[in-house]
Amino acid sequence: MPREKYTRQSLGATQRLVKESRVLLVGAGGIGCELLKNLVLTGFGEIHIIDLDTIDLSNLNRQFLFRQEHIKKSKALVAKDVAQKFNPNVKLIAHHANIKEKKFNLEWFSEFNIVFNALDNMDARRHVNKMCLAVDVPLIESGTTGFKGQVQVIKKCKTACYDCTQKQIPVSYPVCTIRSTPSQPIHCIVWGKSYLLPELFGVSEDETPEVDTSEDSDNAEEIKKLQEEAQALKKIRTAMGSDNFAKQVFDKVFNEDIERLRKMEDMWKDKQPPESLSYDTLEQEVAKIDPSNTADGQKVWSTAENFVVFKDSLDRLAKRLAEEQAAAAKSGNQHPSISFDKDDDDTMDFVAAAGNLRAIIFGIEPKSKFDIKQMAGNIIPAIATTNAMVGGLCVMQAFKVLRGEYGRARFLWLSSGALRTDTSDEPNPDCPICSVAMARVRVDLEKATLGDLVLEILRTKLGYGEEITVMNAAGIVYDPELEDNLEKKLSELEIGETSFLLVKDEDDDPRIDLQLAIEAKNAEDGDKTVILVEKEGETFEIPKKPKKEPEADGAKVEEDNDDDGVVMMNGGPSTTLVTGKRKRPLDDDADEDANPTKKLQGASGKQVLKNSEAEAIVIDDDDGVFVID
Repeated sequence: MPREKYTRQSLGATQRLVKESRVLLVGAGGIGCELLKNLVLTGFGEIHIIDLDTIDLSNLNRQFLFRQEHIKKSKALVAKDVAQKFNPNVKLIAHHANIKEKKFNLEWFSEFNIVFNALDNMDARRHVNKMCLAVDVPLIESGTTGFKGQVQVIKKCKTACYDCTQKQIPVSYPVCTIRSTPSQPIHCIVWGKSYLLPELFGVSEDETPEVDTSEDSDNAEEIKKLQEEAQALKKIRTAMGSDNFAKQVFDKVFNEDIERLRKMEDMWKDKQPPESLSYDTLEQEVAKIDPSNTADGQKVWSTAENFVVFKDSLDRLAKRLAEEQAAAAKSGNQHPSISFDKDDDDTMDFVAAAGNLRAIIFGIEPKSKFDIKQMAGNIIPAIATTNAMVGGLCVMQAFKVLRGEYGRARFLWLSSGALRTDTSDEPNPDCPICSVAMARVRVDLEKATLGDLVLEILRTKLGYGEEITVMNAAGIVYDPELEDNLEKKLSELEIGETSFLLVKDEDDDPRIDLQLAIEAKNAEDGDKTVILVEKEGETFEIPKKPKKEPEADGAKVEEDNDDDGVVMMNGGPSTTLVTGKRKRPLDDDADEDANPTKKLQGASGKQVLKNSEAEAIVIDDDDGVFVID
């Protein structure tokens, strides 16, 4: 019996589309392993896998394609070799590389029928989103966090793209909070990871993204004192390897610096001042400690136990750095340094113990090494079953994409095993990525100038007037008052393969913004230095910007500052809730029985909320979703 029998029975004519498809899987981690297995067993014809990472011990609990013997090997290459055994008829090609490399250009992306994103960082997601939109290839975006997951189909002009909704910005912590007034465990952990460890064994904190060292008038004096402390710590670093090195470090950061802070009485008017620690006192308590207690990563260590781990890890790191410096001196390399790695026991123990000692000083609850590892390593909780469910949902959506049934594609959410579906969002008209017109331009990277692009493509080919602005990632490269760049080669302006240029029309009747995707010119493109890529038989046109309608009298928009995603528009006798999904008029004259606050019921039938000053607003009757302000 042929192995394709059951997929043919299940998929019908779609099975042929699956077999003939050419797909790209970006990421071979938690979701990627599950997704690759599904794609291979379903019989997708040709699958390219790309991943920059190597396999780590911490991956093995959920990335089932990998085993102990695969540690330190390429994820993409191992995933390809293991998955190939599931179905020898599928063609697998692995790339141990960064998806943002220039060789993975627009022409390469355009060869795929579908792209799957199984990534764990926002920058790469945005890059793939932009590339897929530029070549009009459908993208299936996915992600998980613990028991939660989501799957989104992205298709140019048909659905919202990845950048249509604002994403959370990675957190950075002000230097004065980290170094002077911590109030949360994460502040103490970042202090150990991004300040103390680098100052003693690596690169200064100024080069780490987790600490915001930007000065302002209120904190300038305090930052100056903190910089003086860092200089004092660098002097102590010269004593590394001596018998009293640990005592010098401990006294400096857990006693002297703390006593300096205590003297700033204005800082502690509304909070409890820190209590410094004594090295000698803790030394006396060490004899009472069972060493096996510190080996338990799930246990919250006592002050004395943290002291033991701090001294031990400090000694290990000092010896390790000395060995690396000796080896570097023989080979003539630059001075080595030690950086934090969540899977490095030496640095992990140091950060855990140092962070906990600092937390104890400031009256903050210390954490177990296990919890600190998640926080310091920015680990997103991963559950194997959630990854498996999301991997399956991605393939189910892929069937609709191959059939061109984008109207049937769904935005899918998982939460603790429950699945919620909704129709795909419409493209956001204000999205900086997909709301603009997009065009591809092939250029001779050695000869093409900015003038060639502006004159031959923008003005001659696309009909732009004089009033235009051209911008790259670094800023403006051309406008009517900046013509000096016209004679420069594109390469001199750092415009090359996979670059994107934004063209803004400043005319009285402007067109919408244009995103130009740059790719290298092929040999068959002839002698022209710049060529607009057009579909055969079609003429590329850029629509005009829609004219804004005047706002109705008495209507106004109130910004929502509650981070609940709800915007209230007030005007006239009624109020409309705008959520991006539905709009529902709320009758201000509704009687008390119709007040949704009093209608909201729990699963047991008991009233959940009854507050005359609060409002519960039903926005989706059919699937029972509420927004409560």
